[in-house]
Amino acid sequence: MPAAAAPIGEAEFAALMAPLGPFGLAPRILAGVSGGPHSLALALLADAWARRRGGMLLACIVDHGLRPESAAEAAGVAALLAGRGIAARILPLGLPPGRGLQARARAGRQAALLEACRAAGAPWLLLGHHRADQAETLLFRALRGSGAAGLAAMPPARAEAAALVLRPLLGLPPARLEAVVAEAGLAPVRDPSNADQRFARVALRVALGDPAGEGPASTALAAAACAFAARRRRAEAALAVRLARAAQLFPTGHAVIDPGALGADPVAEAVLAALIRTVAGAEFAPPPEAVAALLRRGEGTLAGTWLRRRGPGWILLREPGAVAPPVPADAGMRWDGRFRLRAAGRPGHSLGALGARDAAALRERAPHWPAALLATLPAIREHGMLAAVPLLGYPDLQSCAVFALDFTPAGGPVTGGAEWRGRLAH
Repeated sequence: MPAAAAPIGEAEFAALMAPLGPFGLAPRILAGVSGGPHSLALALLADAWARRRGGMLLACIVDHGLRPESAAEAAGVAALLAGRGIAARILPLGLPPGRGLQARARAGRQAALLEACRAAGAPWLLLGHHRADQAETLLFRALRGSGAAGLAAMPPARAEAAALVLRPLLGLPPARLEAVVAEAGLAPVRDPSNADQRFARVALRVALGDPAGEGPASTALAAAACAFAARRRRAEAALAVRLARAAQLFPTGHAVIDPGALGADPVAEAVLAALIRTVAGAEFAPPPEAVAALLRRGEGTLAGTWLRRRGPGWILLREPGAVAPPVPADAGMRWDGRFRLRAAGRPGHSLGALGARDAAALRERAPHWPAALLATLPAIREHGMLAAVPLLGYPDLQSCAVFALDFTPAGGPVTGGAEWRGRLAH
């Protein structure tokens, strides 16, 4: 029989966290905890790690609401964590059944956890993915035809608007995480959907036949993901350098580009694709062939953005006809995949595009901006009447303070990674 897996010790976990920092004094971190053995091990390790540094861990349990017993299970996990002195919060999701359930559950879970980070003032979100998860992700993406960037699978660190998402256990086999829970004498929750082979990822997991994550298949796939990740990091570094030289991204949601500094090679295409995704407020960039064609033309529309010549340079802005309809102007509401209402908002008000007519009336507030850019700015209305345009300071700063906005594109930072140190113009 194979030897029992050794649990992860405090010193080893600290060594895994070190390259993901710095964290400073008294770090405030949040961890997604399902109650399964892997996320439960993460909670135990992260809590001890945070306490030794004078900080704290908040464990968040997302209740998808897909099974009648899920609410009771979430409450049980919260009680189990409380018994260990770990602060816990349940995040009800109420996910409806239907197609693409697991993908929607993952997206909804991450959105809820990131919103919890924002509300708790926790700039780090820890997730309990491990080596077998990494192998499964690479295989899943390979079967779906992903390119080199997708085959890099899950990164150990990824920047989001609300927090830095960290996966400190990504290189470890799941058996070692389960050993942590066993050593603590805890009984994890087993979600039956994780054994349902109707889901593609579950079927792949079974096909790998390596539940401990220590077999040759999982090890080889995880190593391949590391190699692809190194390739992705080199590509992102090249993109970051070019982006910093060639573009300025403004809080109004548009970019100014120097075409000479941008160039016309594959790195230039990657930069333009990242900017298009960001300016459009989209989750993903448009197809590479379409981006390359736009770069050659030097002007035109693509994926809800408009590239225009402006003097010797270019300006990339949201296409006025592609903006989303208005949404309630409530705190935390995101509009058009681009702007999030940071302040309290006000009942009976809506958040939507300024529009051409009102943009023309306020032209003197930003005389050097294109009229099309003004038309796509977020505006607040009450019963259809213009009440405020925060990015223009209209009608006054006091009125705008109630509707303070952040430019937080749905797809995350412009490079999709934490390495970018480009210029964010203000």
